[in-house]
Amino acid sequence: MVTVIVDLHNHSSASDGELSPEDLLQRAQGLGVELMALTDHDTIDGYLALRQSASATAPTLQLIPGVELSCVWSKMLIHVVGLDFDADNESLRQALLGQQQARRQRAQLIAAKLEKYGFSGGYDYACDLAGESQIGRPHFAQFLLDKGYVSSLNQAYKKYLGAGKAGDVKLTWPAMASAIDWIVRAGGVAVLAHPLHYKITATKMRALLGDFKAGGGRAIEVICGQQNKDRTQYLSQLATQFELMGSVGSDFHRPGSPWSELGKAGPLPRACVPVWSQFTASLGS
Repeated sequence: MVTVIVDLHNHSSASDGELSPEDLLQRAQGLGVELMALTDHDTIDGYLALRQSASATAPTLQLIPGVELSCVWSKMLIHVVGLDFDADNESLRQALLGQQQARRQRAQLIAAKLEKYGFSGGYDYACDLAGESQIGRPHFAQFLLDKGYVSSLNQAYKKYLGAGKAGDVKLTWPAMASAIDWIVRAGGVAVLAHPLHYKITATKMRALLGDFKAGGGRAIEVICGQQNKDRTQYLSQLATQFELMGSVGSDFHRPGSPWSELGKAGPLPRACVPVWSQFTASLGS
């Protein structure tokens, strides 16, 4: 059996990661990653920036298309990772434009709410901070800090942007079934991201996995970042029970977080069918 260092869940500055797509790719190769999907939130801009030069920049690493889609199941925010799809698929491109438009509308609502406190200019400032990446609450937190409205980023969330505060604006995301359908129609594989992040009961987890599979989902992240063996074993059992393949990812966002370093999540349990066996058979399992 060939052992391949795989990382199929990570983020660049095209969404909420710290490193540029180019720097992330080079870091991954330096750490020995052989198969990688860049899975930015609701955008493939980072992947598109890399796909022409990836083989020259990181010759020992195979890069595949990836994305992490935000969606809703049973009134809960769920993330679905899409892998190995046609990045030029027009219906997927249009769906992603819709996702990004929803994020911009949310940012405008956050700015409007902050205006009521006398904090004007937040939207333009946050857009400038975001640059080509997706605008979000971290940019508004930095705006509040830079303008002296708060004394720390933590205070920005505690007073204005955290859960239940004025700037905690919820988005209207598509149903999970729709997100899965976008991926499948583009020829990709839909993977349920970090299943244990959702803080649900075992019964509800089984319901989620049942609906996920019924909608066309084919794999779950059995390993997401460095996690204990009990969690890995539990997710491996669920994958087997629901006849879903297993995926592995770090959920890397920035250097300095050893528990989510690129390529360090560990090997997939042997009981699991690796999701990459569907699109990288030459790399083995």
